[in-house]
Amino acid sequence: MVERVRLADNGVAIEGGFEPPQLAQLSVEDQVFVTAFVRCHGSIKEMERIFGVSYPTIKSRLNRISQKLDFVETDPAPPRAEVIDRLRRGEITAQQALAELGGGA
Repeated sequence: MVERVRLADNGVAIEGGFEPPQLAQLSVEDQVFVTAFVRCHGSIKEMERIFGVSYPTIKSRLNRISQKLDFVETDPAPPRAEVIDRLRRGEITAQQALAELGGGA
């Protein structure tokens, strides 16, 4: 838990209880591994070369790290009730409502 954050450029400080971002909660070794993976554009072959380990070892470590990270939905589906309300008001068609609810195009 982080209790104080200070912006070095302007000296502004914020105090309170802050949970560090997910990636910052990983061990230093896992952070290095994730950084290398991103810099390799996800190439497992390149990761094998850098770390001198086999494909299964890289996959195993990626799986272990991914279990520590929550998936962040960047474009969540609208709540079902919201879609139905918009349909009732005539703002969208039945086909659009189905598509938004995942029931077709």
